[in-house]
Amino acid sequence: MFGYSRQAYYQHLKTRQQQALQEDLLVQEVLRIRRTQKRLGARKLLVMMSPFMAAHGIEIGRDAFFELLRGHVLLVRKRRCSKPKTTFSGHWLHKYENLTVDFVPKAAGQLWVSDITYIHLEEGFAYLSLITDAYSRKIVGFFLSEDLSAMGCIRALEMALANCPWQDYLIHHSDRGIQYCSQGYVRLLQERRIAISMTQSGDPLENALAERVNGVLKQELLETVYPDLAAAQLAVATAGPAS
Repeated sequence: MFGYSRQAYYQHLKTRQQQALQEDLLVQEVLRIRRTQKRLGARKLLVMMSPFMAAHGIEIGRDAFFELLRGHVLLVRKRRCSKPKTTFSGHWLHKYENLTVDFVPKAAGQLWVSDITYIHLEEGFAYLSLITDAYSRKIVGFFLSEDLSAMGCIRALEMALANCPWQDYLIHHSDRGIQYCSQGYVRLLQERRIAISMTQSGDPLENALAERVNGVLKQELLETVYPDLAAAQLAVATAGPAS
């Protein structure tokens, strides 16, 4: 049989059938996950599916997994579209100095970084305000709103202040957007004696942690086009960025 002994041929056939079954199981599990997390990348998928694969005795390397997704047109493509501007720093409100240039946090609750990212709706965008602890890399506050008013940032800050303890000296770092310079936002920080720090230019490297967290969230969970604000809010809650 094409150079195989009968026993070897049937063993080879059995192996191919088992491989096909395992690939089908993997594809079905990927489709199940993608029903709720449509933009989840291949690397995160592979990690998330490890318990599933172990339970079914499936072993597959990263490259083979990527090829499997590619063969079934399941690799996520990066979106290419216009994006809204979330920072307006050409305002008259007071802007603070950058206190983080030589500062390295030694524990959680010493440095929080804030930023705003956007989520696609069928008609326009929603705006997600985020506050991340620079030491633990955890999102400690978030709020999704329909506009770029300061209220979304204030709600995210209120969440962080209510749920996360901080050290005697805490720095709050952000860009110089009008939301973070607003009277209501600054007052919340000053009332709790939190040091205010801001970038000195438009260089995203000055707020690199917040930018990186936003990029991961957008690419893996939040780049779906949602029908309305309520659907986007549900997706953010399901993603659990503050957990």
